[in-house]
Amino acid sequence: MAVDWLALQRTARREFDTRVAQITDWHAPTPDTEWDVTDLVRHMVDEQRWVQPLTSGRTLAEAEAALEPIGDDLAVEWARYAEQATAAWAMTPPAQEVHLSYGRVPCLDYLKQQVADIAIHTWDLARAIGADEHLDPRLVEAVWADLEPQRDLLASSGLFADPVPLPDDASLQDRLLALTGRDPRPGGRP
Repeated sequence: MAVDWLALQRTARREFDTRVAQITDWHAPTPDTEWDVTDLVRHMVDEQRWVQPLTSGRTLAEAEAALEPIGDDLAVEWARYAEQATAAWAMTPPAQEVHLSYGRVPCLDYLKQQVADIAIHTWDLARAIGADEHLDPRLVEAVWADLEPQRDLLASSGLFADPVPLPDDASLQDRLLALTGRDPRPGGRP
């Protein structure tokens, strides 16, 4: 069955939107020990603000020159840039190449990376603020199917902590999170 990554991008965005709306402590620690909630949301805003310039065909240098500074109200900035990203994804053919830090890739590959990033960081944010940690099952299935075959590449990339060992009967969401170095068990942290 083909995966509708555009629909999943909107799903992932809604999941993150919901958690952003629940933030009461912007300095709460997150599962990523280097970030608090402010840092996490700022990262997500930053990732979203690159989408429109890159999908419009700009190089990294051209895109960076076009980026506006991130404002102080991160909830507003998230909404603004997430909306721009959603519109950009919808207008960009999946096969169109985009410039990323490691070379040119099809837009679909970039979209998959962004969907995974939003999904994983939605869980991080939920854990940090004590919100519902459950992610949309279709989102989890698609991201797992995309990332699990890249297990060795992910482990060597330095982007994530080492995978966390879990029992064989762990849920798919827990296995996905563990693959990205997160300990999904109650009270677990990388």
